[in-house]
Amino acid sequence: MTLSSLHTRDADGRPGLRDWRGLMKPERLAAMQPSRLSGTRAMMNRMSRERWQITCDRFDVDDEARGTIVYSIKTPRQEFSFIAFSLTPKREGRTGRIIGRAWDMMGTLNEGPATEEAIESAREELPKLYRGRASDTALVWCRSNRSMRVFETVLEALADGRQPSVEDLNTVCYLMRNTGLDGNGTFGTRSFPSINTEAHDLGGMLEAQLLLAYLMRELACDLVEHLARLRSDKAVKLDPALRSYLGVGNGSALGLIFFVQKHPRLLDSWLTARETAIAAALGLDLGRGDARIERLITLIRRAQTFRAQDRMMYETFAASATVAEEVASLIPALEELLDAGTIDGTAHDFPLDVLARRAEATLAPESYETFLSLIMELVPDLADELAAGVAGADELEVDPVMTTGALRALLEEDYAWALEMDMTAPDAQDYVWYKSETAEEPRRGLRDEIPEARELGLDIPGNLQALHADLGEVAPDTAVARFLLAHPEHRLMVARAQSLAGRHFHTPHANINAGSFVPIDLVRLMNVGLHGIDKTRDYLQRNLRGVLYHGAPTRDAIAAGQVGDWFYPEEPRA
Repeated sequence: MTLSSLHTRDADGRPGLRDWRGLMKPERLAAMQPSRLSGTRAMMNRMSRERWQITCDRFDVDDEARGTIVYSIKTPRQEFSFIAFSLTPKREGRTGRIIGRAWDMMGTLNEGPATEEAIESAREELPKLYRGRASDTALVWCRSNRSMRVFETVLEALADGRQPSVEDLNTVCYLMRNTGLDGNGTFGTRSFPSINTEAHDLGGMLEAQLLLAYLMRELACDLVEHLARLRSDKAVKLDPALRSYLGVGNGSALGLIFFVQKHPRLLDSWLTARETAIAAALGLDLGRGDARIERLITLIRRAQTFRAQDRMMYETFAASATVAEEVASLIPALEELLDAGTIDGTAHDFPLDVLARRAEATLAPESYETFLSLIMELVPDLADELAAGVAGADELEVDPVMTTGALRALLEEDYAWALEMDMTAPDAQDYVWYKSETAEEPRRGLRDEIPEARELGLDIPGNLQALHADLGEVAPDTAVARFLLAHPEHRLMVARAQSLAGRHFHTPHANINAGSFVPIDLVRLMNVGLHGIDKTRDYLQRNLRGVLYHGAPTRDAIAAGQVGDWFYPEEPRA
């Protein structure tokens, strides 16, 4: 399939959703960029729109960075509390992985105000980690470590009465990095179904985790200012521009691939919402003098500057210098559209669709997807409504009365990509997905080297091919219930196919066991596209490091509703 075939038109000739058959290829999903529908951006827009009040109620920390910190978070309907414990950094046991046993901060996001009982319970249970037990009001537990060099550099500067230089910050763009956001029932925290209601202000997808990640940023900035004051009488606060510029570090690895596989309805809901917003923007009737064109030009220039100033090194994905140059190449056509209402001298009903097709055919995938992410800002109300509606139950159900003939036809229509895969190719089953006994982490290893490993990954194409073959061995009018009595091993695939019938953005078209599969592609989809992480650098095509809330406004700006276009931040001027 050629790139140009992804864009479609509906029955009325308007831009439609992009063709799922090409879009669901891992390498295309990996190119998606942060957008208004990404978790961090949607969360920040909501917090500002509703003017959430975040206050620091307690900051009892000594000059060795040991102590208790408490924040109150008030939404229009509820109050939450962030109870955190700052610790003296130690070199021993530090790691960005979940097996770490030494952290610089640990905390819990709870429902309701922080009581002394809740504080003492968290103080006792959090250090136990896997042996600990969260309180019945806990939503998420967290842990983080400092960027030792950058944190100390900023601390020294503030204590000396001066601001750190942007050059000191740009190597990582954060003071602390997240090493764990554990919720949804982990350690006894509230399960997601119990809060996924309209009555709960953190009941949306990953909202509790996303809020806590933002609070980590605020805590890190508060902590470095506090320690600077304890160190020196001439200490100064972080410049607000620098404080906003800093985000929260984040590292993710292979576990996100399991998330993609096990939450197909959620992935479909988010991707459908995203593609719907893109289609709506592509279908805008824009002409000469339209202020929305001017806004898009401004956003593209913002993205160009951000990418041009990006100092990260990328192993697999397009260099930021390339993206900066390519997105800027779209500006002349937009300026012509603004001035004359034409592109290359011709008027078009859907000019952004014309530019999108051009970008897809001529630019790097990351540059093209950057353009698509920015045009969603031209339909903000629709995009926010779609973001708020993203949801998807995990349960998959069997329709027992469907005939095997109908099920086989469904597979051939919706899963042709899987049925056509060569699962007998030399490298088709080279790898196995398992959990390390010592590290408690998802791993991917050569099957021949670890024959005792228990397969945890879902071989979707292989299982679908086996199901399709067995369906062909029975009469087409056989009920699925009777078929499953004879073939119970197919129950999961049957439930998956039936429950997702008519939906198309739920399953990446990949054989994750193949030697040719690149794990980082789906990790990047989750981190960049869905979470909204910036400056993601890949390591060994297996894990990804980046920055959450890069450029996010301070809590005071949120309370005042003064957020604006905070994403793609420009380097603060000295």
